[in-house]
Amino acid sequence: MSIEAITPAGAAPPMAPYSTAIKAGNNLYVSGMLALDRDGKVVAEGDVVGQTRHVLEAIKAVLETAGGTLEDVVFNTVLLKDLGDYGAMNAVYAEYFPKRPPARYCIRADLVRPEFLVEIASIAYLEILHHI
Repeated sequence: MSIEAITPAGAAPPMAPYSTAIKAGNNLYVSGMLALDRDGKVVAEGDVVGQTRHVLEAIKAVLETAGGTLEDVVFNTVLLKDLGDYGAMNAVYAEYFPKRPPARYCIRADLVRPEFLVEIASIAYLEILHHI
């Protein structure tokens, strides 16, 4: 099985020693994505809708770089700074996963910096024939 690091062009720089994503065979493991732009600056500070959209767009870019789509996501881990943002995050999330949403869990957690409101990590299965 081949293992390779995946980093889309224009991705935010990692905040610690980790890869943006790792592709192992047909499995893609996307690290927890935060609302950071390519220069490492926070996007949509104070706005969980904007941060959720940015995070899901970043995950989408990782998947596309690896040859997949959001339809290939089988599991998400969602971390929210405030569970009061659950409904707003879910409204955006539903736009990105309108049919057969992936399995997931969502918990409240202190994120790495106080200005982050949401973090999402994904696992995808990239079926080779699906993308031909």
